[in-house]
Amino acid sequence: MPPTDDVERVLIVTAHPDDVDFGAAGSVARWTDAGIEVSYCICTNGEAGGFDDSVPRPTMAEIRQAEQRAAAKVVGVTDLHFLGYADGRLESTIALRRDISRVIRQVRPHRVVGQSPERNFQRIYASHPDHLAAGDATLAAVYPDARNPFAHPELLDEGFEPWSVPEMYLMSANGSDTFVEITDTVERKLDALRCHLSQLPDPDALDGLIRGWTSGNARTAGMPDGTYAEAFLRVETQ
Repeated sequence: MPPTDDVERVLIVTAHPDDVDFGAAGSVARWTDAGIEVSYCICTNGEAGGFDDSVPRPTMAEIRQAEQRAAAKVVGVTDLHFLGYADGRLESTIALRRDISRVIRQVRPHRVVGQSPERNFQRIYASHPDHLAAGDATLAAVYPDARNPFAHPELLDEGFEPWSVPEMYLMSANGSDTFVEITDTVERKLDALRCHLSQLPDPDALDGLIRGWTSGNARTAGMPDGTYAEAFLRVETQ
């Protein structure tokens, strides 16, 4: 089914609150500034995260949802979908594929940004098992589930018509080939990440960490010194 209007839409699917801000917040700020509508789909509430063991886990889930909403607002995003799966126990199940497919059919994006389902041995922290599961389920939701009227027939009963996504961007992927310059939005990326206070035992270290990563991406892309970029692997899906 073709888009019903001329507004470009992007859906970003991640395992946890803060994943999108580490991987793509600078790009999101650029996209929303350009009039692109960006939505988030967060598979878990991140209740297994944080460094303060005195915080009850249900309370941590509430904290992390609130942090993600605040971070999204910094980069111009107000449409967030929390699926509520258990943090640390995410699996690429038919149920998760269905729930991501539902959001795809709701949002009708022209691009889906997801996490890589491939383990990265050079950056092992990017390959949290929940990230791999979310990435695999998102790929399966984009192709073939969300576009197939015979997949998850209950979604048709709910009124969600099939939607075909033209392309995906994968974060933290081996062989990234697409780079978005974020020199003008790196400060907003940092501001978004600072919203996740429950996950930052050393907030002062954040600036150097992010600038180091993103300046390295810019060098890989052949951009001039003093620029910053986020890196993705682009996958054509139709």
